[in-house]
Order: sequence, then structure tokens, then C-alpha cells
Amino acid sequence: IRRLMTLPGVDMTVASGVAAAVGDIRRFADPTRLVSYLGLNPSVRQSGEGSAYHGRITKQGRGQARGMLVEAAWAVARSPGPLRAFFQRVASRRGKHIAAVATARKLAMIIWHMLTKSTDYIWTRPALLARKFRSIELRAGLPTSHAKRGSAYDYNIPAKRAEERARVESAEKEYTRFTSRWRAKPRPRRSKASAT
Repeated sequence: IRRLMTLPGVDMTVASGVAAAVGDIRRFADPTRLVSYLGLNPSVRQSGEGSAYHGRITKQGRGQARGMLVEAAWAVARSPGPLRAFFQRVASRRGKHIAAVATARKLAMIIWHMLTKSTDYIWTRPALLARKFRSIELRAGLPTSHAKRGSAYDYNIPAKRAEERARVESAEKEYTRFTSRWRAKPRPRRSKASAT
């Protein structure tokens, strides 16, 4: 749960809900298995050797965890970082609602990599993360210590907060610059005979 909370938009409620739904991550051989377990993969219709039609997500599997990841995706869209750039890139082509589901799918894939490799999210903001943990401790009933300032206090220092934000904003700009060179696949033209 602590590792999942390093992701932007993921608080204790989302992290514990996803962790409870996923269980042991070794059950999933690759990230696409986790995505399909959560029902975030697109449905595919294909007949024979014809082209495949990708539709809406399947919504099969853990609905509560899927809903939590979509809510986390909406929070990601408001916080700086590469995931926000991903959300904006998809939203510019397909709309915000589809972008939220695509970002939730991206979060599920990142979660698989984080848990299998035992690593935290690379673009985490330490002061914000410490504040998340401290707010949980206070809600759980741990005593406040007014004499000492912990790592969560760094979030109250504007210079420290701006420094962390600048780091993730530069990563967001780099992601936007990197993906701006990608070209969308042109849709195949339907012949008049197949249209009738």
C-alpha cells in the first residue's frame, strides 16, 4: 500500500482497495493480465482474418478496483507529471472520459511493474508523499508532535514544493516533446462496396 501511494492521485483508500483486489501480484504473468483482470482492456471483435474492431472496455472483473483507478486517473489529470501529459494527449483526440479510462489502464500497468520489481514510482514528490503518510497517521490517532518538524513539513515550504513540482513538470514537458513526433495511424478507407 505504501508503494502504491507513491503514484500521483492514489491515496490510502485507492491503494488499499487495489491491493485487496489484486492480492499476490505473482498471479499475473504480465501487465496485460492484470489489466484484463480489472476489466480495463478494450473488447475486441474479429471474424476470420479480417481487421479487428476494438470497442469499449470489457468491464469484467473487479469493478470496485476499476472504479477507484478511474477516480485516481481524474486526480492524475490535475497533478503535474508524465501521466498528466498522457491524459491530455488522449483527451485531445478521444475526449476526457476515454482519456480517464486510458489513464486508469496505464496506472494498472505501472502498478504491475512497481509491485513485481519492488520499486516506487520514479516521479514521486517526496514532500507530498510524506504529507500523505502523515495525514493517515493523524487520522489513525497518532499524537501530534508540535515541537518536531518531520519530513511532511517540507510540503509547507513554498521553495521546496516548487522545486519538486518543477522536476515533475520538466518530465511532463519531456514526455510531451517525445510523443509529439508520433504519428497516429491513418484509419483504413472503406471502399464503396463494403460501405453498402
